[in-house]
Amino acid sequence: NTQNDLKNIKKKYNENKILPFQYVLCAATSPAIKLHDETLTYLNQGQSYEIRMLDNRKIGELPEITGKMVKSIIRVVFHDRRLQYTEHQQLEGWRWNRPGDRILDLDIPMSVGIIDPRANPTQLNTVEFLWDPSKRTSVFIQVHCISTEFTMRKHGGEKGVPFRIQIDTFKENESSEYTEHLHSASCQVKVFKPKGADRKQKTDREKMEKRAPQEKEKYQSSYETTILTECSPWPEITYVNNSPSPAFNSTHNSFPVAEGNGSPNHQPEPVIQSLPPQHLLPAATPQEAQQWLHRNRFSPFCRLFTNFSGADLLKLTREDVIQICGPADGIRLFNALKGRVVRPRLTIYVCQESPQSRDQQQQLKQENGDASVIYHAIYLEDLTSVELTEKIAQLFNISPRQINQIFKQGPTGIHVLVSDEMIQNFQDEVCFILDTMKDDSNDGYHIILK
Repeated sequence: NTQNDLKNIKKKYNENKILPFQYVLCAATSPAIKLHDETLTYLNQGQSYEIRMLDNRKIGELPEITGKMVKSIIRVVFHDRRLQYTEHQQLEGWRWNRPGDRILDLDIPMSVGIIDPRANPTQLNTVEFLWDPSKRTSVFIQVHCISTEFTMRKHGGEKGVPFRIQIDTFKENESSEYTEHLHSASCQVKVFKPKGADRKQKTDREKMEKRAPQEKEKYQSSYETTILTECSPWPEITYVNNSPSPAFNSTHNSFPVAEGNGSPNHQPEPVIQSLPPQHLLPAATPQEAQQWLHRNRFSPFCRLFTNFSGADLLKLTREDVIQICGPADGIRLFNALKGRVVRPRLTIYVCQESPQSRDQQQQLKQENGDASVIYHAIYLEDLTSVELTEKIAQLFNISPRQINQIFKQGPTGIHVLVSDEMIQNFQDEVCFILDTMKDDSNDGYHIILK
């Protein structure tokens, strides 16, 4: 059966190019984006923007939702992968700086066709509602955070971080819960202070008008609306208690972990963690194989593998999956199926210096070597100071904005500012003791690598 399915895979793919739903954000795309890059749309903080929810199903497709409601969840999330790793800390920091505000709101009076709209008070970046795909539906959203609120350094003039607006749509299961995934799509946006998006759009347009005709051909045209492109569903997340380990509970020059992100009475918050990827087992049923594909961000190919069990997928060769999914996703799928782990570009080991126990540590080192001192591994992919800052912040369960500078102790005890170039010249598996120094000018800290 697998071989027969493989023969028809291209035909199935072409037949299923029409997606069941389409979401259109009524805001213009930037003209300063190169041809093969993803579109970028500028939004004004607090302004209501329409998203049209369109039913693109062909006759007879998904008959199980005909005449029924579906649920859509809209999220504002980080586009940058490195910020996604610290999303919970970033959003908590925003919450304390903007008490009572939400990152994403529904403009309910302007919206058409939405039923039972909800905004969970603990999820500031998420809204949800029910809608009937057979009827006209438009939802108006307001984004209240701006892109420069999440930049690492705040001296003015920083380039703001991009966000993603993502919509995930679900149908009812047998228990009348909306948990069966139907479709997901997203687009990249930047949010400016009121009227800032209009000024940025005008600047981009003027910049493009000054370019030579040959240069203009390398850039996309600006469109009046933004079509959200199909993507994987937003990963399921779980909240787990992740208090700092005993090795990081030093009382001297250590981060005020119990104070969270500046709240005087704030206790350590749970950290948001992605559910760990599991290897696909040969005994997996087709339904379990579909769930595995969703969890591992292969949703666009789920329909092509509808009848494939775990054993069927595991029998696919590298050439098979590349032919089906294309080179980039094909290689990623093959590695995921075979459980291959990509080695990080650089691994460093760190422990926090505790002055109160320094003599004890020295004694333990003399007796047992370094084995009695607990180190934590930090894995780096981008080899930048920004990435190192974020990984250290994760380790301490704080916001990266609380780390002002990272220094490496040099000859005669001098403090050398850690740059991208320095990190790129670190030896793999080098060990550091981390010391922290309070910055008297603000609430931040300096890190010293010894």
